Amino acid sequence: MPNLEHPAYPAADLLHLESLVPCRESQVSMLLSIFGERQQFSFPSIFIYGHTSSGKTYVMQTLLTTLQLPHVFVNCVKFFTSRLLLEEILIQLQSFSPDTEPTCPVHCDTLNDFVHLFKQAVASRELQDQTLYIVLDRAEQLREMEANILPAFLRLQELTDRNVTVVLLSEIVWELFCPNVGCFEPFTMYFPDYSIGHLQKILSQNHPPEYSADFYSAYINILLGVFYMVCRDLKELRHLAALNFAKYCEPVVRGEANERDTRKLWKNIEPHLKKAMQTVYLREISSSQWERLQHDGGEPGQLKGLSAHTHVELPYYSKFLLIAAYLASYNPVRTDKRFFLKHHGKIRKTNFMKKHEKTSNHLLGPKPFPLDRLLAILYSIVDNRVAPTANIFSQITSLVTLQLLSMVGQNDQLDGPRYKCTVSLDFIRAIAR
Repeated sequence: MPNLEHPAYPAADLLHLESLVPCRESQVSMLLSIFGERQQFSFPSIFIYGHTSSGKTYVMQTLLTTLQLPHVFVNCVKFFTSRLLLEEILIQLQSFSPDTEPTCPVHCDTLNDFVHLFKQAVASRELQDQTLYIVLDRAEQLREMEANILPAFLRLQELTDRNVTVVLLSEIVWELFCPNVGCFEPFTMYFPDYSIGHLQKILSQNHPPEYSADFYSAYINILLGVFYMVCRDLKELRHLAALNFAKYCEPVVRGEANERDTRKLWKNIEPHLKKAMQTVYLREISSSQWERLQHDGGEPGQLKGLSAHTHVELPYYSKFLLIAAYLASYNPVRTDKRFFLKHHGKIRKTNFMKKHEKTSNHLLGPKPFPLDRLLAILYSIVDNRVAPTANIFSQITSLVTLQLLSMVGQNDQLDGPRYKCTVSLDFIRAIAR
């Protein structure tokens, strides 16, 4: 029995729509109830919010396209000024008229011009008999535009006296969205995150034709068991599923196991999924590089991490300054003579030193150090002589600006500035290579 039913739309279209939006039937049913029939006036504005990758944009696009409802879809990030946004809406309205060129230029400088041109656009086209939907994706960008843009879109139906509904899609709640002055309250609707059961159902629909649905479903179950606690993003999980499926199938392709040998398949894929955990969301390497690394049996340490990429743009001496700052933050002052002098003489290992060196300084966090100690360590780790020029001091300031170093205290201290190193050990290892 179909979950979507509405007397205004053909049952075949609703059945097809239901197959395209799995696990979002309740939200689509609510939207259909709000929309009503084609010729009826719908709610003036609808505000839909939810976390990223919760299906807001996809569901709205699929619903309007499948039921062939007249609509305009605009991304507010791409059209980031009020003029670009208003002109794009009018340009897309041209596509509803067969006698107007799609590339006909539109000039709209003010909101009054937009209301006037919008009335003309709707009146000159066959849109009076059905609702026109204007969907503004990433609508939180409207807060950066003129103060009258958001209130105008919320009551555009009243301003234009036309059958139009504005749908706002956002990742933030309405309480952070509404302006300080009073404005028309839209109908708010929440899209919850997909549960693990929903993700299992959606991802299992993409199984390759050469393998059974049960085999691919078992693979998705293993994948979600590893990644669900750290990643709920459907797009990211779909990418990970496509990227690692070939490795999961290797025992079956080689004839070492069949599709039901779950234990063998899990042992084969487990180390590769652990390596894939290092690149969730980051896209540090391309898909082809990841597949080549898997084929060659590379270790996790061979992956170029985020820290290995961010240091590339640092100047030559900035790298040495950062290494020196890390050494100054995590090594006690009393060890400088032992580590950085060639002829330091004999060092007595007292009970005090042995007691406290059992605790790793990395667990205690970075310690502040003065500027002269940083320069002293820098001179000892650089092969050639470095003069304390303005270039060196400006690079220290740049490292503070990049938040790789943090300044402790005030700039007007009489005993000179003190710093802390804020980067991790992996970051320093990548630079030291």
